Amino acid sequence: MTKNLLMWDETLFRDPEVFEFDYVPEQFQFRDTQMRELAFQIRPGLKGATPLNSICKGLPGTGKTTSVRKLFSEIKETTKKLVPVYINCQIDNTKFAIFSQIYRKLTGHLPPASGTSFKQLFDAIGRILVKDEIVLLVALDDANYLLYENEINKVLYTLLRAHESYEKVRIGVITIISDLDVDFTRAVDARVLSVFRPAEIYFPPYSDAEIREIMQARILQGLYPGVLSEEMLSLVIDQTQKSGDLRVGIDLIKRATLQAERAARRAVLREDICGAYEVSKYLHLAFTVKTLKDEEKSVLIALAKAGESGQEMNAGEVYKTVKESVSMGYTRFYEVMKKLDALRLVNLHYRQGRGRTRLISLRYDPAKVLEYLS
Repeated sequence: MTKNLLMWDETLFRDPEVFEFDYVPEQFQFRDTQMRELAFQIRPGLKGATPLNSICKGLPGTGKTTSVRKLFSEIKETTKKLVPVYINCQIDNTKFAIFSQIYRKLTGHLPPASGTSFKQLFDAIGRILVKDEIVLLVALDDANYLLYENEINKVLYTLLRAHESYEKVRIGVITIISDLDVDFTRAVDARVLSVFRPAEIYFPPYSDAEIREIMQARILQGLYPGVLSEEMLSLVIDQTQKSGDLRVGIDLIKRATLQAERAARRAVLREDICGAYEVSKYLHLAFTVKTLKDEEKSVLIALAKAGESGQEMNAGEVYKTVKESVSMGYTRFYEVMKKLDALRLVNLHYRQGRGRTRLISLRYDPAKVLEYLS
């Protein structure tokens, strides 16, 4: 029995970094078609011309971000004249914040925290691009957040028409969208669409066989032999398919292995996976609530408390509750509700009666929503 127990300084992980969400594998599987299309769009930038614009669209966990990061890594190794800038729009979702990150990429530091106007920031970026003859390639990951904040037109218009202010500036844009209900060609202004004209690259969900192969590659690289059996891997794949997000499966393996390690066992058991899934299945909720503004969190808290009491949640009653703690007009309240619906945190639906009553339901257990908000 002692042989099956880990010593205090032993680990089941060969390389724990393999199970981090920002890890880019050397062998990136099942996205060759999408990578080739992206490379074709980018290619003019390698020759000093403006890259073609793209929309990478697909459900969460279908390889969109990894594909872009993989190509950006290859660009950095190939040339210094095409500079790729990755922006996480869940975090940076205003025009000033996005251009601050571009400035940081070009100079190595952020602009001054105060006293800098957007025009000064934009002019500084333009001068650098012209002086160093740099072509800029900007990836806006989770660009749908810019829609929710009504920033998308301002950001795209400024990026794509920068050449009108600085004649030799060349900027291409890749937008990454995880909300399949978003149609960018209808969501942006005509003046933006006239210069955007993106190619849409679709990332379909991974099949069971593809998920298994991806997981096996990660396990081979990240865990020692025998830690995760084929039977336990099948259970992980079942849970991953249930969530529809490959990242849940990767997080599940990491958490289950840590649990086995904590118990000083040399192999992951069913109880480790089932226990880990109770945390991993809330991955989307955990990520998303971190991106919400204070007033949006207040609305979600009110919804969760109403949901805990089991009462029917109609928009009017929830708004009355929200007004008690947050100064917010009904128009702004409804904008927040639409954003929470788009972020897959709530469902908005209608009930016909004497009039149309707008009903709201949470997509997650109210207690879990409150737990992650706290």
